[in-house]
Amino acid sequence: MKIPTLRTIDIYIIKKFLGTFFYAIALIISIAIVFDVSENLDEFISKDAPLSAIIFDYYFNFVPFFVNLFSALFTFIAVIYFTSKMAYNSEIIAILSSGVSYRRLMRPYMVGAFVIALFSYMLGNYIIPPANKKRVDFRNTYIDSNRNYLEKNIHRQLSPGTYIYMQSYNTSNDVGYKFTIERFEEGELASKLEADYIKWDREEKKWVIHNYFIRDLNGYDESITTGTKIDTTLNMVPEDYRVVKNIVETMTLPKLNQEIKNMKLRGVNTIEFEIEKHKRASAPFAAFILTLIGASLASRKVKGGIGLHLGFGLLLAFSYILFMQISTVFAVSGLLAPVIAAWIPNLLFGGLAAYLYKWASR
Repeated sequence: MKIPTLRTIDIYIIKKFLGTFFYAIALIISIAIVFDVSENLDEFISKDAPLSAIIFDYYFNFVPFFVNLFSALFTFIAVIYFTSKMAYNSEIIAILSSGVSYRRLMRPYMVGAFVIALFSYMLGNYIIPPANKKRVDFRNTYIDSNRNYLEKNIHRQLSPGTYIYMQSYNTSNDVGYKFTIERFEEGELASKLEADYIKWDREEKKWVIHNYFIRDLNGYDESITTGTKIDTTLNMVPEDYRVVKNIVETMTLPKLNQEIKNMKLRGVNTIEFEIEKHKRASAPFAAFILTLIGASLASRKVKGGIGLHLGFGLLLAFSYILFMQISTVFAVSGLLAPVIAAWIPNLLFGGLAAYLYKWASR
């Protein structure tokens, strides 16, 4: 007799969990679209963005991105809301009084959290990135149209033993200033070239070095060559320095891993890419942590009912999200490794979830 009853309870809780979650997500996405339209309407009109591109390239791909972005928060809100209603209606007490342990009661919650976590992982790593490419391209064309920027103090490894440096690089005209290239053989400097600037010839598809000074070293012998202009072939292209805003969001997990590997080979700073990689791995676990915190808080019937549960729960949820942002800042500044920064919030709030679960199960 107990098995059918418990299965019915499981289905009942999972339906309430996922139903509330998707309803809340649909509501907030509708509001977000309205605000986004009002904010960007002038840009759409002034830049003659086609209506089909606005709908299908931007907002059609806007929805899954923001669903995944808000999934952790609305997992928590959904759990708090429907569990508080169950507690207020004495359903939780009835379930526990029928002989169901608190641990057993949490099983359908974890099933619901698993569905959301898997949904979030697949969206974030494999489905959203290709969709994001159209959305990001649209933003860069019609909203954030100024892509040109000046990158400074560039260090790159073009190949084993060959390194370049530029004081700055201007993407608008593909010119690198105060250019240096060094070539090492068996750990010893073999040659060094210094130039006022290097420019990409867009017609010939090659680099042209201007006002150069070359030192070739062979033991104690040294030869010097100078000139005003020389063509050269280097293992780099202007696209290496044109970092399109939010480009990391358009990469699937395999492509992201490959890009990190290639950037490390060239000596490029990979912090932003590594943070994104580890955040994609750690973020789905927030569904389990916030579900356990929400269920533990809301399963007890207290004065204030749903309002008190929602208020205290939202405080914890926003604290969790704030802590994630703070740890990301530490990673960007180099104070924390990206993997540590991505997982610290989960570890700390996972400990809090375990404590609240123990407290609620008494």
